[in-house]
Amino acid sequence: MNIRIRNTTMLTPDGIKEGDLCIKGNRIESVGYTPEGFEAQRTIDGAGLLAVPGLINCHTHAYMSVFRNIADDLSFNDWLFGAILPREDKLTPEEGYQGALWSCKEMLRFGTTTFMDMHIFPMMDAKAAHETGMRAVMTRGLVGTDRNDEGGIRRYNEHEAERAAYKDDPLISFKLGPHAIYSCGEDYLLFLMEKARETRQGMHIHLSESRKEVEDCLRERGKTPVRYLYDLGFFDIPTCAAHCVHLTEEDMDIFAEKNVSVLHNPKSNLKLANGVAPIARLVEKGVNVCLGTDSQASNNALNMYAEMNYAALLQKGITEDPTVLPANQVFRMATVNGAKALGFDDLGEIREGFLADIALLDLSVENFCPVNDITAALVYSASGRESKYVIIDGKIVAEF
Repeated sequence: MNIRIRNTTMLTPDGIKEGDLCIKGNRIESVGYTPEGFEAQRTIDGAGLLAVPGLINCHTHAYMSVFRNIADDLSFNDWLFGAILPREDKLTPEEGYQGALWSCKEMLRFGTTTFMDMHIFPMMDAKAAHETGMRAVMTRGLVGTDRNDEGGIRRYNEHEAERAAYKDDPLISFKLGPHAIYSCGEDYLLFLMEKARETRQGMHIHLSESRKEVEDCLRERGKTPVRYLYDLGFFDIPTCAAHCVHLTEEDMDIFAEKNVSVLHNPKSNLKLANGVAPIARLVEKGVNVCLGTDSQASNNALNMYAEMNYAALLQKGITEDPTVLPANQVFRMATVNGAKALGFDDLGEIREGFLADIALLDLSVENFCPVNDITAALVYSASGRESKYVIIDGKIVAEF
């Protein structure tokens, strides 16, 4: 379906533009005008609305919405091993699907159009993404001791079965998801690295999230988790590393050298008291930093506008420099940087020829008025509920 958004305001890579925004099929046809001969099957009156690229949530566990607000105010170890994992063991696939469905609807409500997920129930999170029309990168959480570990092999095979089932779905893609260095033995990581090369998949892993993880690795291996993976050759495979809170200068240099994308989850890291990642320093070193929410069990929402706000303010606070991470840079973390991390070079911007993943926001809401600086409003003033239309792959998937 061709869509014309008439007389709207657009946030583009070149700044604010006014005029028509036209979508042909699943791509942006024109920005600022209607091409001669363009025929729209749906026209939206864009007066008073702002078109922005759909937000990209680079780290979620969508099934975990069922754990919202039931494991709060606990230490990281008590939260994970005492509260969450025992409940996961009792969760059914159908309950996981329902949780993922709630998560997808929640993300759409806040203008998120793409997410990367680590799950435990094959097919369930992908099913929820497919049914709600979201663009998603799926990773089955992989845990195992070595290449002969029956559970580790089963989990890998489940991932491959899911990948085969969705091979023809244009909106669902896949990466391998080794959970973390403390839940994957070295030989199992080497096995997954071999499979990643064979199948040409990237990696999605939790890394250097807590002080304990780093201290344990230093004690057991004499090196940081980042250096450990580097020495294994892990980062020779395109890698998305979630959290990355406790890093040395060498760790950050490794990320820059190996083009590792850091998935920053500021609210989750704060809630679990894991600390604040050195994002300003990573950006200085040229590391691709993007944003994620983590799950509702540790956030407790999937609101990328809140995540942008926390990301900007935290770095200003810990560096005592109000100029670090300006609003436009943080907005890129939530859009085009996320697209790069997930392997897209035609997503995350309102640009002719790019995939038509767009949110239309109401500029008349009180917290936006007066609209002096649109990007600042998005990062510092928006609640996320300003979304009026959400378009993914050229289709209107939500109207509010």
